[in-house]
Amino acid sequence: METFLVDQNGYYGEFGGSYIPEILHKCVEELQNTYLEVMHSESFRKEYEQLLRDYAGRPSPLYPAKRLSGKYGCKIYLKREDLNHTGSHKINNTIGQILLARRMGKKRIIAETGAGQHGVATATVCALMDMECIVYMGKTDVERQHVNVEKMKMLGATVIPVTSGNMTLKDATNEAIRDWCCHPADTFYIIGSTVGPHPYPDMVSKLQSVISEEIRKQLMEQEGREHPDYLIACVGGGSNAAGTIYHYIDDMRVQIVLAEAGGKGIETGMTAATIKLGQIGIIHGARTYVIQNEDGQIEEPYSISAGLDYPGIGPMHANLAARERATVFPINDDEAIAAAYELTQLEGIIPALESAHAIGVLKKLGFKPTDIVVLTVSGRGDKDIETYLNLRSDD
Repeated sequence: METFLVDQNGYYGEFGGSYIPEILHKCVEELQNTYLEVMHSESFRKEYEQLLRDYAGRPSPLYPAKRLSGKYGCKIYLKREDLNHTGSHKINNTIGQILLARRMGKKRIIAETGAGQHGVATATVCALMDMECIVYMGKTDVERQHVNVEKMKMLGATVIPVTSGNMTLKDATNEAIRDWCCHPADTFYIIGSTVGPHPYPDMVSKLQSVISEEIRKQLMEQEGREHPDYLIACVGGGSNAAGTIYHYIDDMRVQIVLAEAGGKGIETGMTAATIKLGQIGIIHGARTYVIQNEDGQIEEPYSISAGLDYPGIGPMHANLAARERATVFPINDDEAIAAAYELTQLEGIIPALESAHAIGVLKKLGFKPTDIVVLTVSGRGDKDIETYLNLRSDD
């Protein structure tokens, strides 16, 4: 049967692969040759599942959002990744990768972060495992995610503000890759999303697939069936979306709907709507859609949400869009803000700005009363309160 999952060469259709500097070949090859064997081993599974349960607080609830459902005329369930330890889905991935790093004998951990949630989750597991932690973060994001920066420092991480480019996630990733090139022997790069060279997109999506694994069981308990009619998630690099859809990716009964960051509008140039505007190129070691100019230079992305502010997209999602397996909507800043207030006031849940983009998709779809919709709330809104308040005071 045809599958939308990765092939043995690290490609999703024409997207993916491993386009890396010579100096990193040994590291990446070692990872490619190790990750599946380690992740399938009984000792890894046991330790990983125990930490997800007792440390991260899984399973996360699948919450029937009654007032939201009433508004949109269908049955909406929220997958509550915002209730995990550290406040987002990112912890699922960092626990798995730090266990892998330890088994590979690596002592020094580096990471990139945009909204800071992946940085906090990486700093958290480094504290847990007593490892050195260096987090690269664009200076723009350091300023707009100040609380997360302080959390990382409190956890013992060194946070390095990046001042190149427009000082956001892309630039932080560039610096992390440069660091990795300088320290290939002892350093493990914990990538936060389904981006980068193979095996990262596959490894991260496998670690996040605990989300869809739980959705299947929870839907069976609540609805007497394992599959929803719609799955909705936001995409920047795409890890919460990959985790949400992983076990359903080849199940054509399920419609996959993704929300990317429209910014101030896709026609304004102030946007991060990669799938809508991107052309095939190479970014951070993978072949995927990239927002670029006619000379192939990467354009600076923009989003009110630091976690979606990325000019590329994970190769899994590029392939889903290219083959029309997923429907993708750009959600503009103002639509995301309105959606955040809607969820807050209807359900008493303040979402992260990233997740607010997923809520914003509901207005774009027409549902039947019998439709079962699962929407992933990937993170909580504490980190974005200042942005919400500033916008409120501008009204």
